[in-house]
Amino acid sequence: MNVMAIHDLTLFRHDHAYDPGNRGAETRTWIVVGITAVVMVAEIVAGMMTGSMALLADGWHMATHVIALSIAGGAYLLARHWSTDQRFAFGTWKIEVLGAFSSALLLGVVAIGMIVESVRHLVAPEAIAFAPALAVACLGLVVNLASAAVLGMGHDHDHDHDHDHDHDRDHGHHDINLRSAYVHVLADAFTSVLAIVALGAGLWFAIGWLDPVMGLIGAGVVGWWSKGLIAQSARVLLDREMDAPLVARIRGAIEIDGDAEIADLHVWRVGRASHAAVLTVVAHRPLDPGAYRERLAGIPTLMHVSVEVNRCPHGHCP
Repeated sequence: MNVMAIHDLTLFRHDHAYDPGNRGAETRTWIVVGITAVVMVAEIVAGMMTGSMALLADGWHMATHVIALSIAGGAYLLARHWSTDQRFAFGTWKIEVLGAFSSALLLGVVAIGMIVESVRHLVAPEAIAFAPALAVACLGLVVNLASAAVLGMGHDHDHDHDHDHDHDRDHGHHDINLRSAYVHVLADAFTSVLAIVALGAGLWFAIGWLDPVMGLIGAGVVGWWSKGLIAQSARVLLDREMDAPLVARIRGAIEIDGDAEIADLHVWRVGRASHAAVLTVVAHRPLDPGAYRERLAGIPTLMHVSVEVNRCPHGHCP
C-alpha cells in the first residue's frame, strides 16, 4: 500500500548505485572472449581434421578460458543491467566480485587438471609430436599476449593506488572482475611459455621428461594465482573490512573531540572505491547525527553512512 508522503524527503534520499561500473573493461572482456573463442573453434576443427591431439587438447583447454572470460563479461552485464534496481540495497557491484570468485575457482580447477595430466605423463610417458605441439604453443602464446594487451588498455586492470588518498593499500581501487580475466589470460600465456621451452628441449635435445615437469611448475604458479584471487574476492564478498585503515580514519574523525566514542562500527565495500558504514556513537554531550556525519565528510570513499547517537547513561562519563 502506498502512503502519501507528508515531508520533503529529497535531502535524505540517495541513489543506491554506489559504483559507476566499468564499460570499457566490459567491452574489452567480450573482445577477448571473441578472440579466444575463434581460436578455440579453429584448433578443435583443425585437430579433428588432422588427427593432431595437441591441437585438439589445446582447443578444449582454451574452452575453459572462454567460459571463465564469459563469466567475467556476464558479471559486468548483469551488474549494469540491475544497477538501478532498488531491491539491491547496496548496489550490484558485488555481482562482479562474485564473477571474479567463480573465475578464480575455475582457474583452480584448471591447475588441478594440469597436475593430474603432468603426473600421468611422468608415470606413464607417451610419445609427443613435438613439432606440431610447439606450433600450437606458439600460437597460444601469441593469442594470449594479444588478449592481455586488449585487457590491459586503460590502465584500470590492477591499480593499487588510492586516488582519494585513503592510504588503503591493501584494498586498492582495482577492478577485481577484470583482474580475474587478466589472470586467466596471463596464466595461459605463462603455461604457453613453459610449454615452448619444454617442447623445444624435446624436439632439439630429446629431453621428453621436461614437458610434464614444466606442467607441474605451471600448475603450481596457476594455483597460487588462483588462491590469491579467491582470497581477494572472498574478502569482499564476506565483508571482511574491519582491519582496513579506513576503520581507523572513521574512529579518528568521530572521536576527535574527546567526548564522542564509537561503541559499534560496521564498514563494508559497496564499489571499487566506495564504502558504507553504520556506527553507534556514545557521548556525554551528544550532538545531532548530522554533526557526526559532517566529521566524516573528508573521507570521499564513504558513500553511505548511518549514525546512531546515544547519551552516556553512566555517572562516570567525563
